[in-house]
Amino acid sequence: MSRILYHHAPPVRPPAGGALAVVAAAFLAVAIAGCGSAPSSRAAASAVLGTQVQQDCTAVSDVLADGPDPGTDAVGYAQAQVLPLRQLKIGDAALRGDVLALAGAYQAFSAGSGSTAAVTKAENSVNSVCPQAAP
Repeated sequence: MSRILYHHAPPVRPPAGGALAVVAAAFLAVAIAGCGSAPSSRAAASAVLGTQVQQDCTAVSDVLADGPDPGTDAVGYAQAQVLPLRQLKIGDAALRGDVLALAGAYQAFSAGSGSTAAVTKAENSVNSVCPQAAP
């Protein structure tokens, strides 16, 4: 007598065709409904997330809010901001230029070859597009 009984089990049947048809119809309905709602989805996303510049400003503010306290460790703060600022993906060309200038000013300041006036000027340029983003 064999102990392996599964060799004699009946073959597994695929699910009934009716269930598959229902799933396919539901998928098709969702796909078709999704095609017509793209503009309203974009408008809703824009209303929730804001314009591209607003989203970029949020990203810049988030980076500049992280790191040492600029009031107590200005050099450490500047060092901590250089790489994250350069890694930001910013769509607005003018803001991108201001952010890269700020990263350069922070790098020069933290290396001892930059001035606080250059940092302040770069921070003011960023803040002209993104109010209160830079300290």
